[in-house]
Amino acid sequence: MTITHNVASDMSELVDPDEKIEWLGSGYGGHDDNGTFLGVAEGPVWIPESNHLVFTDNGRGVRYRWSESEGVVVLDTDTNQANGQTRDPQGRLIWCEHAGRRVCRRESDGSTTVVAGSYRGLRLNRPNDVVTDADGGIWFTDPFTFGVQSEVDLAGVYRVAPDLSSINLVLRDFAMPNGLVFSLDETVLFVNDTARMHIRAFEIDRWAAAGGRPDLATDRVVVTMRGDAPGAPDGMKVDAAGRLWCTGPGGIWVIDPESGSHLGTVLVPGHSVTNFTFGGADLKTLFFTTYTDFGRVRLRVPGVTVPRSVRRSS
Repeated sequence: MTITHNVASDMSELVDPDEKIEWLGSGYGGHDDNGTFLGVAEGPVWIPESNHLVFTDNGRGVRYRWSESEGVVVLDTDTNQANGQTRDPQGRLIWCEHAGRRVCRRESDGSTTVVAGSYRGLRLNRPNDVVTDADGGIWFTDPFTFGVQSEVDLAGVYRVAPDLSSINLVLRDFAMPNGLVFSLDETVLFVNDTARMHIRAFEIDRWAAAGGRPDLATDRVVVTMRGDAPGAPDGMKVDAAGRLWCTGPGGIWVIDPESGSHLGTVLVPGHSVTNFTFGGADLKTLFFTTYTDFGRVRLRVPGVTVPRSVRRSS
């Protein structure tokens, strides 16, 4: 594997330049023999209690589990084209359904709860990715995509109250909102826009969420991604030092969230990376999905997984 970097930072501090990508699975998504698009591998989530990971094949509606001992095994076979996934502070799995046009949650007894399926009586477009805040609020993106007949008529970001009593539209000025992640102290929400190839940052008065719609202000473009290699802003996370990691042209970009400096790229040649997560016992393994494959690479720094403790400023 080749690591690129610029004068802003030496990527060798984050990844050993001689580290190799290990491919763990293949044959997901892609196209059939007739050239019909079948979707992509997506939504990797690390489960630290049992040292395994789950990810999805959104086109086939399959959820997989990976562990060191078993490798990749089928977990669910009817996910309504589940895409982005996360966990809440109770450890429950939450996912976005393309075909179901909703966000769902797996309860401790194995049952499924619909977190959000409509807004003001109008059916959602095609929920894409999801995160939770420390209070249990559920935030998700809902873009215009893939010919879905829109009822809401906007591409937005929503927040569902922890008790599921309300759903609020918090952001709407997007072409294709996709990945989203909080800063370590949850004072900033980062949302990327695949169509515009950029990442935006929004300051949050998170305490206002108790009264319903959080106050998001100070909108700024953090970085616009440019490059000829395959890939676009999609999956996004932060590491333990607060650096922003995001899929982009060539692989997975590392970005200074304040200056927007592109610190470097973990290159995945010949692939378009769709999403990723930090995992392993020390959270120093970067697990990632592409259109058709699932792999990992070791890092020198730990990431952040979910659910997590929030480092709030006093």
